[in-house]
Amino acid sequence: QVQLRESGGRLVRPGGSLTLSCTASGRTFTSVGMGWFRQSPGKEREFVAAVSWNDDTTGYADSVKDRFVLSKDNAKNTVYLQMNNLRPEDTAVYFCNAPYEHCSGYVCPDYYWGQGTQVTVSS
Repeated sequence: QVQLRESGGRLVRPGGSLTLSCTASGRTFTSVGMGWFRQSPGKEREFVAAVSWNDDTTGYADSVKDRFVLSKDNAKNTVYLQMNNLRPEDTAVYFCNAPYEHCSGYVCPDYYWGQGTQVTVSS
């Protein structure tokens, strides 16, 4: 019964910054963490970043390392993806996800998925 909702996507100029948020709602949310994937037309969905709920352990794809920063608010069941120095190649639909409650780690065959939010980097 977990529902994820992303927000914050919009058109932004190259070099600009944008922060996305993802909030989980439902009866009970006890996932070990939450992460972000993105997908551009004609390309496969790729991992962006993830964070653990019980601590601040994070992981980032090489393509966004040192540009994107994850943070979280456990009380709000919300994660934030701060994206800096955006490039046209960052244009994609960004999806947040969370492993099912039975998963012992973030890497798991079973994820809840949000509907995605469009980020377009263009002048």
